[in-house]
Amino acid sequence: QKEIEIPIIGVIEAGAKTACEVTETKHIGVIGTEGTVKSRIYTQCLTKLDPEITVVSKACPLFVPLVEEGLVEDRITDDIASRYLGELKDYDIDTLILGCTHYPLIRNTIARTMGEQVKLVNPAYETTKSLKKLLLEKGMLCNERTKEPVYEYYVSDAVERFIAFADGVLPCNVSEENVKSIDIEAF
Repeated sequence: QKEIEIPIIGVIEAGAKTACEVTETKHIGVIGTEGTVKSRIYTQCLTKLDPEITVVSKACPLFVPLVEEGLVEDRITDDIASRYLGELKDYDIDTLILGCTHYPLIRNTIARTMGEQVKLVNPAYETTKSLKKLLLEKGMLCNERTKEPVYEYYVSDAVERFIAFADGVLPCNVSEENVKSIDIEAF
């Protein structure tokens, strides 16, 4: 934020804020990759927003490859979800943060496993709401009725795999014309 003069909207903060708003018991679960869980970033952000909140985190590393392989509504995904999420049920959480951008794609599986009493928070969705608000405030939001939006995707690995995956989950056409390979180390 100090290095560049453009607004930065944090996905962690947006998800944590919403989780704090919707929890009734102040018992919040976080699922994410090994790196996200080990960083304790969600725990730090949640307890900064409300020191009375109890956070239970669980790494669910197999969720990412299951989603990327297209096993979204598959028995194997149900089995893995039961194994990972069963532990969280013992903590009586009422809110669960989906702490990886892949996890909302298996939201139905996670919801079935956790039960309807647990509210699911998608930080990516909450971030898009913050972004839309910022773009509206700055008069920069594209009006799709008057101007066709332009989509550009920058990926650091496996362009063809990204195109196949994204074309199946995004509401717009994803092709080689709007996907660019970048070297992440250059940034």
